Amino acid sequence: MPDATPELGRYVTRRHDVLVVGAGFAGLYALHLLRNRQGLDVRVIEAAPGVGGTWFWNRYPGARCDSESWSYCFQFDDALVAEWEWSERYPRQPEILRYLNHVADRSDLRRDITFGTRVTAARFDEARNVWVVTTDRGESLEAPFLVTAVGCLSAANIPAIPGLESFRGRWVHTGEWPEEGVAFAGLRVGLVGTGSTGIQATPVIAETAQHLTVFQRTPNYSVPAHNHILRWYGFDAKTHKPVDADNFKDY
Repeated sequence: MPDATPELGRYVTRRHDVLVVGAGFAGLYALHLLRNRQGLDVRVIEAAPGVGGTWFWNRYPGARCDSESWSYCFQFDDALVAEWEWSERYPRQPEILRYLNHVADRSDLRRDITFGTRVTAARFDEARNVWVVTTDRGESLEAPFLVTAVGCLSAANIPAIPGLESFRGRWVHTGEWPEEGVAFAGLRVGLVGTGSTGIQATPVIAETAQHLTVFQRTPNYSVPAHNHILRWYGFDAKTHKPVDADNFKDY
């Protein structure tokens, strides 16, 4: 249900200290820092039904982080750093999403996040020195501070390919991948693009597709990731780096 309550057919404006758009890495940290550490009244607005940001939406085959796991995590809590054990040097999307859900539960962040809601407009009222934000659920929210934690990967770029609307087969976008997945067995598949996403998805889709054709405009330079399973020895609480990192080897 909306945070605002109907009154005479309209929604009452809800006021907060800070409004945050997005519940990915940046939005979760902003909520933790501003609410848990500074005691402010914070409301996060998230379009997805859960936390994760780009790691919620990007569920395509082969999706993983290209930064080493020990560095691709929050560093604000030594206990959190020490207790979470990454399984690979470059973690996959499901593991990153599990991590972000763990952080949200551990820091009790969900109670101040409104899920399934998109911001439709935001304007700054100079006379009152507040941001006025409206949502697709009819809410009106106000706060002197607005943090847009939407990142650079939140909008799907769907190219204007002639005939796409009349295409009789199924087409999907990696940035809006179905949660239930896509079965490629026995299908002829075309993949457009060879950026980092295309490079990750191509070999995984090729494992089951009858035939895969990759359409490439510009070749990208890519090197082997040398990913491997991690054997954990713990973290140094001062440096936030793995202890005895030279011994991180394959099983």
